[in-house]
Amino acid sequence: MNDFSIKLALPAEHMQKIFGMQDAYVKKLERDFGVVIVDRNGEVIVSGEESMVRKAASVMEQLSIISQRGNEIEEQSVDYAITMGMEEQEKVITEIDTDCICHTINGKPIKPKTLGQKAYVDAIRKNMIVFGLGPAGTGKTYLAMAMAITAFKNNEVSRIILTRPAIEAGEKLGFLPGDLQSKVDPYLRPLYDALYQIMGAESFAKNMEKGLIEVAPLAYMRGRTLDNAYIILDEAQNTTPAQMKMFLTRIGFGSKVIVTGDASQKDLAPGTKSGLDVATRVLSKIDDIAFCNLTSRDVVRHPLVQKIVKAYDDFEAKEKYRNREKYGRK
Repeated sequence: MNDFSIKLALPAEHMQKIFGMQDAYVKKLERDFGVVIVDRNGEVIVSGEESMVRKAASVMEQLSIISQRGNEIEEQSVDYAITMGMEEQEKVITEIDTDCICHTINGKPIKPKTLGQKAYVDAIRKNMIVFGLGPAGTGKTYLAMAMAITAFKNNEVSRIILTRPAIEAGEKLGFLPGDLQSKVDPYLRPLYDALYQIMGAESFAKNMEKGLIEVAPLAYMRGRTLDNAYIILDEAQNTTPAQMKMFLTRIGFGSKVIVTGDASQKDLAPGTKSGLDVATRVLSKIDDIAFCNLTSRDVVRHPLVQKIVKAYDDFEAKEKYRNREKYGRK
């Protein structure tokens, strides 16, 4: 019942961004809050049930602030703003938006976009070792890379070391053409992509030639001591307990470590324990080591990815319940 309305005076150029292409974003707001939103002579009117109108209007105001700061309004931003608005935490999105880590080579600001990402970035600033755990698309590796490059540019560390376990995901490395480096490079490609986007290919190449940036398989870390470095271990769910212990004991003075992984996407042989799972249990009570658990709510890729992650989470939860019921009856 449309018995309450609020008028909003939003700048025309920002109103276009909030409404989205063919009013896609405003239709989301109408559908999720159950309100009607119309533009009359440059004035936005939100009508409907009072509590929902107030929430929808507040979300639009927060999106306007973000737009006025020079940010693009994306579908993910609108979806997250709606989620926060439903919980009456819509002001969170403008507070998060003030935390700019750095800019890409094209000048685009890199910022946390969700509460989970903000907590992750803050944990990296405060702790020597941080484990970023969560599903694909939550920005674990990208934000870690942005923090590493910022520290490197600010001379807080003298080099960046990026590593991944080279685990075969159902395909055999040995049949690929080329030498060992050619076989391993595809596993490290996501790290290269992030470096190119943030640093630029030319700057990355120069620093790599000088040995200031190193991208290597985890096996290459054995026997080394890594001082005054920013070290990122990606895809840590594919490490064995021995590999994880080896990696964590490489850390020297003045170094900072970020370990990222998704426990739901292991490529280890059946029956093999994950070093990430073991580390989570063994190190959880040690000071200066933080564990940040990102969820489907923190996915910042295409909104469909968030739905896919949630669908799998729900399915796996049901499977676990069915198995408990099954074995419980026996």
